[in-house]
Amino acid sequence: MKLVKTMLLSLCLGTSALAAAADLPPLREVKEIDRNMLWAGLAVEVADECPTIDVKKLKGLSFLWGLKNKASEMGYSDDEIRAYVESDREEARIRRLGEDYVRQAGFDPTTAEGLCAFGEAEIKRGSVIGSFLRSTK
Repeated sequence: MKLVKTMLLSLCLGTSALAAAADLPPLREVKEIDRNMLWAGLAVEVADECPTIDVKKLKGLSFLWGLKNKASEMGYSDDEIRAYVESDREEARIRRLGEDYVRQAGFDPTTAEGLCAFGEAEIKRGSVIGSFLRSTK
């Protein structure tokens, strides 16, 4: 998840902030942003823990740039996006969601073996998560 934070933060720096509307929900409640952050975070976690799977960094950066742009177009400021990405509370919540997702898929999210098997299954299935991963087997 730290790589996701770093990549998204680098995209936020140097861009102009938009005035956010007072009635915007927190980014955690915007499914198209939050759910996609979960997918990207899971891909990074799998690549970090599994020695036979790498993350496709350029694809990930492009994806995160798109999420940042989408959030900006919705009216979120760079400060609001940065606060969401840097939040330890949000990171812990996304981690719990990710662990639950991996368990529901039938794998153990607490072991490298479980994450490797999950990653290989996601690659094979052609999911969003799998699209960020490359098997080195």
